[in-house]
Amino acid sequence: MVKAGIPENKIFLDFAGFRTLDSVVRIKEIFDQNSVTIISQQFHNERAIYLAEHFDIKAIGFNAKNVFNRYGFKVKLRDYLARVKVFVDIIFQVEPKFLGDKIEIN
Repeated sequence: MVKAGIPENKIFLDFAGFRTLDSVVRIKEIFDQNSVTIISQQFHNERAIYLAEHFDIKAIGFNAKNVFNRYGFKVKLRDYLARVKVFVDIIFQVEPKFLGDKIEIN
């Protein structure tokens, strides 16, 4: 991203986002933001944007290259299960495992 001209001080990694639900909730609760740009593979962006919309966060995604080769099947299986878990999390109002301290973004 830096090579593409994005200033390094405008890039924030979510080191405590242990799962997609955690990262999406942390957008509002920790980073105090109502919009986000998510950069990941398409299958993950679809899930993250769906969750963001559920939590009234404006989200767009930029898709990184998909995973192929020997990891491709494992990733697809994991994503299938993760898509089911998104609905389980929403239905049962699952909370993030760890929120942490507020992080100020200017």
